[in-house]
Amino acid sequence: MFLDEYDQIPWEALNYMVAEANYGGRVTDPKDRRLITILLQDFYTPEILRFDYKFGDQGDQRCAAYFAPPESSLNSYREFINALPRVEPSEIFGLHPNAEISSALIETSSICETVLSLLPRE
Repeated sequence: MFLDEYDQIPWEALNYMVAEANYGGRVTDPKDRRLITILLQDFYTPEILRFDYKFGDQGDQRCAAYFAPPESSLNSYREFINALPRVEPSEIFGLHPNAEISSALIETSSICETVLSLLPRE
């Protein structure tokens, strides 16, 4: 991979590759593309290499489980991922807690529409 060609980690290039090349091709709204770039800055940063770096709000206990694990084996990474909570708080992604409410309302509406569409029409 191109990372081997650098003496230091090219954080800006990583952010660009993921935000613009990977996701940006699927996102057409310029504001959404900008949002992806800004959100990924929390993940592609030199601070992620610090032992005490956590994603999201440092004061929120729900965010305590979200950090970059230390270098280890593949099985160790799998165990770490499996131990993460099934529902992540919106603060992990830099969003307001109300984003969870909005997401839950949209999901509930979608589920209800699906159930109603399966009912007989007679």
